[in-house]
Amino acid sequence: MSSESCEINQALREMLETGVSAVLVTLVESPKSGAGLEIGTKFVVDDLGRRIATLGWPPLDDAVVAAVPGFLSSRDEAKLIRAETIAPDISDFAGAALLFERIEAEPQLVIAGAGHVGAALARLAALVGYRVTLIDDRAEFLRRELFNSDRETGIELVVAKDWHEALRIATANGRGVSVAIVTRGHKQDEECLRAAISTQPDYIGMIGSKRRTNIVLEKLREGGANEAALNRVRAPIGLDIGAVSPEEVALAILAEIVAERRGGSGAALSSWRRA
Repeated sequence: MSSESCEINQALREMLETGVSAVLVTLVESPKSGAGLEIGTKFVVDDLGRRIATLGWPPLDDAVVAAVPGFLSSRDEAKLIRAETIAPDISDFAGAALLFERIEAEPQLVIAGAGHVGAALARLAALVGYRVTLIDDRAEFLRRELFNSDRETGIELVVAKDWHEALRIATANGRGVSVAIVTRGHKQDEECLRAAISTQPDYIGMIGSKRRTNIVLEKLREGGANEAALNRVRAPIGLDIGAVSPEEVALAILAEIVAERRGGSGAALSSWRRA
């Protein structure tokens, strides 16, 4: 393995560990002008614009870096891109084709509260492909035999002696992490929310009526919590699908989390409207 391949592999491992998204770009067709570029050359650009390796031609590297944000904001996992589409004014790129591949860590969902809704949400999120951490201060709600399917055995169960510390540790990476607070009371909600906003995860939602969630938010506001961080909290949590059962509530919550991650609107795809 070449030194460049080792550098790329090491960089990708570190990105996955820290929740950084990136694009792996592979040259699959060389420009017609030649330019001495080797098919199969790889180049990595992360979501902050940092570069690993080179395609062998700085102007082509620059064009790729400029195209990466648009690719990452799309829903494509991989896409073949002609150089002309990203650098139409530079004729030297004519004929080059590049494979863009999305590189991102498995999404993580941290659930505070293992009651009926929390347990249902953990099971559903594991099925969808999330790495799930389920936290509660009641050990009897976290018995392994309650989560014994193939997917569910991958759920991390954490008995919290201290809600704040448990949430802080579980959400330490911040990036790529969603937090659902579905505890049984104001006190637990407040502790969990204070910890969650300190690590700046991608999504924070809190269950409860508007009155209950507003009480918690106001307490944190009075305690000096960052206003911008509080404004990002989804409370009450989830999309309005008319959910009643714990499983339906879990579905409404996960739907909002997926929409946030994928950039979806949560609106119906059809033009049908209830009369």
